[in-house]
Amino acid sequence: MEPQGYEHVAPDRLDATFAALADPTRRAILARLASGQASVRELAEPFAISQPAISKHLKVLERAGLISRGRDAQRRPSRLEVEPLARATEWLERYRQLWEGNFERLDALLDEMKVDKQSEKGDHR
Repeated sequence: MEPQGYEHVAPDRLDATFAALADPTRRAILARLASGQASVRELAEPFAISQPAISKHLKVLERAGLISRGRDAQRRPSRLEVEPLARATEWLERYRQLWEGNFERLDALLDEMKVDKQSEKGDHR
């Protein structure tokens, strides 16, 4: 049995997206790429890790479809791909709506219980 919400997204693609997003360095790389494409050297600048380590992170992001890499002479600029993030957001949004509905029902129940409690107090006077 598959969890609800998987019917619109291939589970392996969603798994790859969330696995890539699980690492803070990869999230920081994506945040940087949100402002435009960048080379490995440019992406490595703010980190205290080597360019080969950044390249490994880029390969994970590329396999997940979160970035694409082009060719510009000797440069291989990376750029953000929004489709996998949009699919992940859509999947998460279904659960946000589910929980929002649950909380609304809980609020209504608590309000009802509060009214019942107040009316019980008023009946005993």
